[in-house]
Amino acid sequence: RIQLRDLIGAVGDAGYGARERSTDESGRRGRKLADIEGQRIMAWAATGFWLPLFALEMSGMLGIQPPVILSFEQYPAQIGLLHVAFVLPVLWIGRHIYADGMRALWHGGPNMFTLIALGTSAAFLFSAWGFVQVLWGEAFKFDTYFPAVSTIITLMLVGRYLEAKSKDRAGEAIRALMDLQPETAALTTDEGERRIPIADIAVGNVLRVRPGAAVPTDGEVLSGASEVDESMLTGEPMPVAKQQGDQVIGGSINKYGMIKVRATRVGRDTVLAKIVKLVDEAQQGQAPVARLADRVAGFFVPAVIVIAFAAAGVWLFRGETSSFVLQVFVTVLIIACPCSLGLAMPAAIMVGTGRGAQLGILVRNPEALEKTHQLDTIVLDKTGTITKGQPSIREVVVRGPWTESEILSLSAAVEQASEHAVAQAIVDRARATNAQLEVAFDFQAIPGMGAMAIVGGETIMVGKHAMVRDADGVGTYSEAATRLESLGATVVWVAVGEQIAGLIAFADVPRQESAEDIARLRQAGLDVVMLTGDNTAAANAIARQVGISEVRANVLPEDKAAVVESLRQLGRKVGMVGDGINDAPALANADVGIAIGGGTDIALESADLVLQNDRLADVDRSIRLSRAVLRTIKQNLFWAFFYNVIGIPVAAGVLYLFGGPLLNPMLASAAMAFSSVSVIGNALRLKRFERE
Repeated sequence: RIQLRDLIGAVGDAGYGARERSTDESGRRGRKLADIEGQRIMAWAATGFWLPLFALEMSGMLGIQPPVILSFEQYPAQIGLLHVAFVLPVLWIGRHIYADGMRALWHGGPNMFTLIALGTSAAFLFSAWGFVQVLWGEAFKFDTYFPAVSTIITLMLVGRYLEAKSKDRAGEAIRALMDLQPETAALTTDEGERRIPIADIAVGNVLRVRPGAAVPTDGEVLSGASEVDESMLTGEPMPVAKQQGDQVIGGSINKYGMIKVRATRVGRDTVLAKIVKLVDEAQQGQAPVARLADRVAGFFVPAVIVIAFAAAGVWLFRGETSSFVLQVFVTVLIIACPCSLGLAMPAAIMVGTGRGAQLGILVRNPEALEKTHQLDTIVLDKTGTITKGQPSIREVVVRGPWTESEILSLSAAVEQASEHAVAQAIVDRARATNAQLEVAFDFQAIPGMGAMAIVGGETIMVGKHAMVRDADGVGTYSEAATRLESLGATVVWVAVGEQIAGLIAFADVPRQESAEDIARLRQAGLDVVMLTGDNTAAANAIARQVGISEVRANVLPEDKAAVVESLRQLGRKVGMVGDGINDAPALANADVGIAIGGGTDIALESADLVLQNDRLADVDRSIRLSRAVLRTIKQNLFWAFFYNVIGIPVAAGVLYLFGGPLLNPMLASAAMAFSSVSVIGNALRLKRFERE
C-alpha cells in the first residue's frame, strides 16, 4: 500500500532528500568518491577567494601596516567593494549551508547548518547595511564582518571535506573486504578453460585457482592441495591447509598449490557477501547511547539560539555598540555548532565494527556492541565450544550374550540416520571394523535423549540412561557407567528389546586453548558458566579441566533458553556462546548472543555477534573491542560537550566582563572545525586495536 515514491516524498516533506539505495556497491562507492571530490573542489575554491581577505584582516590584527591603497580606514568604500567581491563567491560556493540550515529551521528541527546560516547572515547583512550607507554618503566608515563571514564559511567547507575524507578512511575495512573478491574466475569445462566474470559463476561450476590467486567464491576442493590465507576474513594469521573435500571461502588467497574448486555458494549467499552486509548494516545503525545524544542535540541547537539572542540582548542593555553585540551573537552561534557531537558516535561505531570484521568479529548491530561491554556472565555451550566437538569412542562395555562388534553394528544401524556427532562417531567406528550395517526401520530421534529404530525385528534404543531406565539389566551396568562418567566420558546406553546390551563411552576432550581462554575471561571480571546436556559427573570432569566452577548439566536443548533467562532474572548481563541449531533459542534469549566458529545459519541469524573463528579467545577479544568502542564514544562525547560548555560562555563575553578578551568569530569557526576533525581522529585510533 506504500510505494517507494511515498517514502521519498515523506522524507522530502520533512526537509531532507532521499533516493532508493543502490545494490551496486561499485556504483555507491563511485558516488561517494564523487561527493568527496566535489567537497574538495568547493573547499579549494572557497579558500582561493578567502585568502586575500584573510591576509588583509590578519595584517591589521598583527600590527602590519598594509599599503595605503589597501587601507580600510582611508578607503572604506573601495576596500569594502573589494571585500564584497571576494565574499560573494564564497557565499555562493557554500550556498548549500544556507539552504540546509533554513530548510531545517522551517521544518522545526534547527541543526548545525542553521547556526552557521543565522550567524553569518546576520554578520553579512550588518556589514552590507553599513557598506550601503558609506556608498550613499550617509557614513564615512562602517564595521566590516565580510572577512569573518568568508572565514567561517571557508573553514566550514574545509572542515566538512576533512570530515568526509576521515569518514572515508573509517570505512576502509569494509572496502578491503569488498576488494578481496577478484573480478574474474577461471571456469573449467569439458571444452577447456576460460575466464568469466564473477557475476556469471553458478553453483556447481568448477573453477581452477592458481597459486597466489584469490578464491573466486565459496566452494569445495575437488582436487589438489594447498594452504589458504583467510586472515582478511577470519583474522586467523596462519594459512589453513586445504585438500580434497575441504571448504574454501571466496576472497581467501591460495598460497601455494593449484586447486580445483566446485562453487557451492555464489553472489549474496557467499560468506564474504554476508560479512560485508553485516558490517554495512552495523555501521548504519545506532547504539542506544547515540540515540540519547541525538535527543540531546535536538534540544541543544534551539538552546544555543536562545543563548545567542540573550547574550546579545544583555550586552545591548549594558550599552555596548551594535558591532560588539553582533560579534557576540555571531560567535556564540558559530562556536556552538554541534558538528563534533554529531560525529562522536557514528565515527567510532564505523571504525570499531570495521576493525572487528578484520579480526573475524562480526557485529550485527550497534546495540549489540554497546550491550557487549556490559556483560558480567558468559554462558558457554560445552560441545564444540569448550571441547573439540568431535567425540570419539573411548570404551565399549559388554556384559551378556552380545559382543562389542554386535553392539557397534546394531547401534550404527540405528544412528546412521542421525546427524548427531555421537551418532557419527558410532557409525565411523563400526565401519572401521568392517561391520555390516543392517537396514533400520521406523527411526525416531528423541531430542536430548537419543534415538531408536527396528533392526532385524528388534527395537534398538541408543541414548541416555533416562531413555532406557525401564529396561532389564540397568543395575548391572550402573557401576561401570558411574566410573566412566567420573572420568569425564559421555555414556550412551544400548538396549536390545527390553534388555540392556551394553554401554558406549565417548570422550570429547577440551580444546587445547580452552583453559587459557576461559582464564582470560575470568581475569576480565566475567563469571563463566558451562551449559551441557551431559550428566553432572561428566560435565564436572570437563569443567575441572578448563577452570569452570559453575556448571549446568543435564540440560535439554529446549531448556537452554530457560537457563539463560534464569540467570538474567538474577540481574546478570548474560552473553550466550554457542554454535548449533539447539543453541539458537538461548542465543536469542541472552542479552548478547554470540555464534562461534562455523555455526549453523540458524545460530548465526539468532546471534548478535558472529565470531568467524572457531576459538574462545575471540569472545574475550569481542568484549574488549566493545569496551574500546564505548570508551572512544564516551571520550568523543565528553570533549564535544566540554568544548561547548567552555566555548559558549567565552563566546558570550564572560571573560570580557573580567577584563579578558572577546572571542573573534574567525577563531570560533577555526575551533569548531578543529573539534570535528579531532573527534574523527580519536575514532580512527580504533583501527590500531590489537594490531601487531
